[in-house]
Amino acid sequence: MNGTVLIANRGEIAVRVVAACRRLGLSPVVAVSSADRDSLAARLADRSVVIGPPSPAQSYLRADVLTQAAMSVGADVLHPGYGFASEQPALAEACEENGIAFAGPRPETLRAVGDKTSARAVAQAAGVPVAPGAEVTDEASALTAARDVGFPLLVKAVHGGGGRGIHLAQDETELARLLPQAAAEARAGFGDPALYIERYYGRARHVEVQVFGDGEGGVVVLGERDCSVQRRHQKLLEECPAPGLTTATRTLLRTSAADLVRELRYRGAGTVEFLVDTESHTPTDDDAATVVFLEVNARIQVEHPVTEEAYGVDLVAAQLRLALGQPHGLPTDLPDPACHVLECRLNAEDPTHDFRPSPGRITTASFPRGPGIRVDTHVSDGYLFPPYYDSLLAKVIVRAHSREAAIDAMRAALSATSIEGVITTAAVHQTVLSDPAFRRGGVSTQWLETVWPPQPPGAATSVPLPGSRSAA
Repeated sequence: MNGTVLIANRGEIAVRVVAACRRLGLSPVVAVSSADRDSLAARLADRSVVIGPPSPAQSYLRADVLTQAAMSVGADVLHPGYGFASEQPALAEACEENGIAFAGPRPETLRAVGDKTSARAVAQAAGVPVAPGAEVTDEASALTAARDVGFPLLVKAVHGGGGRGIHLAQDETELARLLPQAAAEARAGFGDPALYIERYYGRARHVEVQVFGDGEGGVVVLGERDCSVQRRHQKLLEECPAPGLTTATRTLLRTSAADLVRELRYRGAGTVEFLVDTESHTPTDDDAATVVFLEVNARIQVEHPVTEEAYGVDLVAAQLRLALGQPHGLPTDLPDPACHVLECRLNAEDPTHDFRPSPGRITTASFPRGPGIRVDTHVSDGYLFPPYYDSLLAKVIVRAHSREAAIDAMRAALSATSIEGVITTAAVHQTVLSDPAFRRGGVSTQWLETVWPPQPPGAATSVPLPGSRSAA
């Protein structure tokens, strides 16, 4: 297979796409800001092209600049990675207009799932269960809708993502107080003040289904991941398969995701995210839990290695094949994995000071090796970790024959990881992995706040403020 791929992203995902290009015999070119000239991805690619200053708004978020870069290097495909411009319809459209294949969904699909109200409408059309909710335009409409939805409820930005701009309202007074704040945050963060209210599920799990569509209605479902270990709606740890679900619940999750992909005629890799309510009732094996649709992440996910290791596939290579007009190469009839996979996201953050970012010069970066261990990273000895971008340093992934074995293997892998020069979140992961509740499986999205920060001996345990969803 021949062709040039412009990688319109940075960090570990850019390194990951370079690896997939090498696997397929493609020529990778990395678009870099001036801060990333000497990045690992730039060194591994055939060449790099500078697209602007460090600020994402002037580089990685500019659809016009990214398209021009792809044209300048003669790219056949543009791979957007995750985050940044990966879900911008404008980028997908610009690629189409200039004869460049976009390694992602069509522009109309990105629009259909790009805000909560349109995504909800698509889900309903596909028969996918959704939570009671409504878009609101002012305080009066919000209060009217809230009486139908019921309290407590969540206030969200319609065009939000990444777990940002979510507020919990316990009653009408609190809702009225939160609306102007939420609208201002939505306008500042996403360029649109539109808001949405939705029923709040107080003790829910975050479970997502990995899908891959051929663009013509065909779909491959690659199981589910549990992403419930979160801090402020941001995922910290993922695992596959999701522990403790009944057969009926797994079937409902996977069938719902497949129906939604067919409804969209979805093209490429994507994730359908759900909440699994743990309070309504305790289902038997023939009985599904209450499941409600959250959103579609119309791109590759940060946590895609969990599925790749569980099922023995290369999702990024499949994206590139499909973009080049080839069969995606994924098996269409996949048995459930005979293993368990965990992923821990190591961030350059200080967890003892409210997860304050910790950029700086990495003096030492040493990662574990051995059977069943994979590390996706862009850092090495001497790397200057910049302050302009996401704090993700590395993803440590382990695979073992059982969940218990995978947890023990992950604890050992993290102990063998050494990153000096910046502060990392490794201590949080060790706390999670050693906690009896996590080891039993099935913790909710609010659980982490009960174990971190650790309480001193004799201290009273506070009840955490719940939150019910996260980002990719």
